[in-house]
Amino acid sequence: MSDAFAPRVGGILSADIAVPEHEREVRFYSRVLSTGESPLWREDLMNNLGMPVIGLGPRSEEYAHLPLQWMPHIQVADVAASVERALALEGSELMHGKGDDGKSQWAVLLDPNEAAFGIIPVVSEEDVPRAEGATSRDAATPAGCISWLDLTVSDASATRDFYRQVVGWSVEDVEMEDAGEHYADYNMLGADGSPAAGVCHARGVNLGLPPVWMIYLPVGDLAESLRRVGEEGGEVIKATRGADGEYASAVVQDPVGACLALVPG
Repeated sequence: MSDAFAPRVGGILSADIAVPEHEREVRFYSRVLSTGESPLWREDLMNNLGMPVIGLGPRSEEYAHLPLQWMPHIQVADVAASVERALALEGSELMHGKGDDGKSQWAVLLDPNEAAFGIIPVVSEEDVPRAEGATSRDAATPAGCISWLDLTVSDASATRDFYRQVVGWSVEDVEMEDAGEHYADYNMLGADGSPAAGVCHARGVNLGLPPVWMIYLPVGDLAESLRRVGEEGGEVIKATRGADGEYASAVVQDPVGACLALVPG
């Protein structure tokens, strides 16, 4: 994924979730994300450059109907038009924010798989978050960010087409193999042509993953983060290791049941 803070159709700006047991959840994420000698996340869940990337809010009455899923905020050209297309394609609307003039400002939607996501207008350059005391991001300095985003479902082709129409993503096939059979998963490309997210079939390496948008968060010490997942009441759902035996990625579930992926920073 290219710079998460770049204004473009299809870009992933941030992600949030509203949770019960809020204090416990804050502790879980604070402990799990802040590993390594130079943590990529602060204890208040801002990234190490002081930018807001993920939001963990209490599950108030206003948000009680939202699913317990991390919901990415995806930039679209026209919020109202995207909502209309989603409803026509058997998606559903959970929330729809409008201004005093009735113009759509943001929305929270469910796709036909009941994966939740938010849509917002393309941000302006002036609204792009900046690091505290810095005018630009040093590409050589690892930072807490959403490093990838993907969705695993039984019918990836139909889901690909849903998001292509609702978000405005274009598509790039990714060749896959399972038990000797070749098939394609999909990279969803933003307006700048760079991969923004993946839509995957629930088979092969992705078998058993829940049909939710999975945010990938980098951590300083993945092995230590996974130890803390269990220590803080979460569960490691699936972990993969590289040829060197070190953890390469892991899907974890937090204490209230929300899932996300962790990768080395």
